[in-house]
Amino acid sequence: MKMYIAGEWVDKAETMDVVNPYDGSVVDTVPRGDAADIDRAIDSAERGAKVMAAMSAHERYEIIHRAADLMLERLDDLGRTITLEEGKVLAEGMGEASRAQETIVLSAEEAKRLTGETLDLSGASNGAGKFGFTLRVPCGVVAAITPFNFPLNLVCHKVGPALAAGNSIIIKPASDTPLSALKLTEIFVDAGLPAEAIQCVTGSGGVIGDAISSNPKVRKISFTGSRDVGEHICQVAGLKKVTMELGSNAPLIVMPDADLEKVAAATANTGFANAGQVCISTQRVFASNEVYGDFIDALKPAVEALTTGNPLDSDVKMGPMIRVQDAERVEAWVQEAVGSGASVVTGGTREGTMHAPTILADVAPEMKVSCDEIFGPALGISRIDDIDQAIAMANDTNYGLSAAIFTENLNWALQFAQQVESGNIHINWGTQWRADLMPYGGLKESGMGKEGPKYAVEEMTETKMVVIH
Repeated sequence: MKMYIAGEWVDKAETMDVVNPYDGSVVDTVPRGDAADIDRAIDSAERGAKVMAAMSAHERYEIIHRAADLMLERLDDLGRTITLEEGKVLAEGMGEASRAQETIVLSAEEAKRLTGETLDLSGASNGAGKFGFTLRVPCGVVAAITPFNFPLNLVCHKVGPALAAGNSIIIKPASDTPLSALKLTEIFVDAGLPAEAIQCVTGSGGVIGDAISSNPKVRKISFTGSRDVGEHICQVAGLKKVTMELGSNAPLIVMPDADLEKVAAATANTGFANAGQVCISTQRVFASNEVYGDFIDALKPAVEALTTGNPLDSDVKMGPMIRVQDAERVEAWVQEAVGSGASVVTGGTREGTMHAPTILADVAPEMKVSCDEIFGPALGISRIDDIDQAIAMANDTNYGLSAAIFTENLNWALQFAQQVESGNIHINWGTQWRADLMPYGGLKESGMGKEGPKYAVEEMTETKMVVIH
């Protein structure tokens, strides 16, 4: 596929292969963009931003809604594309495509809901005879820097709200998975979006990422990815608005009154979807001493039932990791944990990009599988004595994106919700759950700002204060 800059589909002599993570076959090729391409895209986006700002809210709604309709027509192709370039099983690829379409529908509605507020300025000592109101205006040029693991829906969470708010958008998709973003761009062009309101530039993040982030014409950056890259973007961004959706090592607490069959099913579901390559994937499990052994006995068969293989096969429940080096890293961390006293309950093996779904028992907090973000199909189980220790261990991390607890005790549940330092709290489900309309974001080093179309629109607008004297 070609990239889209300044209203044109652009090819280049130097290209990058998009590789199927399962078998290494080349799915397609895309241009290898450079800093000059970014400069051209940003100049075009500046012009596009003026067009979008002058457009009525209803016009923006109509265009975004037409894009959602086109996504529905092309849903099978979008879902298959996600699976081919990213490696998640086809059911997950189709599920992501459906969610992405819903995200665009939600964004269309938000185009009609941009409101300010009135202020009675007579409440101020010098405010007699004054009346005020606020206006929300678009930032201008928004940059969306997106990850590989949800190559369509996480792009939609940036593109939809940006356009709804009256901005233009520059998409920098992950190098491994650019096809979904390019097809979304094509959909918006076909839906009648002004030609310069959207840009999609493919290439190495190391080459073009800084060119986007540091350019003062870009007024807002929305980034989803690793903590270290997010910090680097903040350092080079300068004086502009940023939303950071970063990593995690999400904790799940199993209290002694939990229904262990439900916990096992939820843990298998939320720990191994997309081969564990989800920032809110269940990673650290803290189980009460009273049920520790019984929980492992319940979880083991649930995880062993996760068949692995070709993600296009309908019988397969877990596909490959995105790259061999990522699977090798998970393998090394598992071996390190075993060498430090943890034990493998099931899994622990690797073949190429395929790493077996893995459960580790007797995990200590200082092991990498616990204190860092593994971002792969492995979780570690540790013992706890009571709710206070569980909460302390859950909070013993720089991250704070998602956390979960299983209990029938209302006091424990509320204490968990109030005291755990996490942007998303789940009671009686695993850590991996998100409705696309809800506010979504992390605390601590898991990021800043919120996504979800309603909340992202707020992040992608600025407030003007108007005073009538």
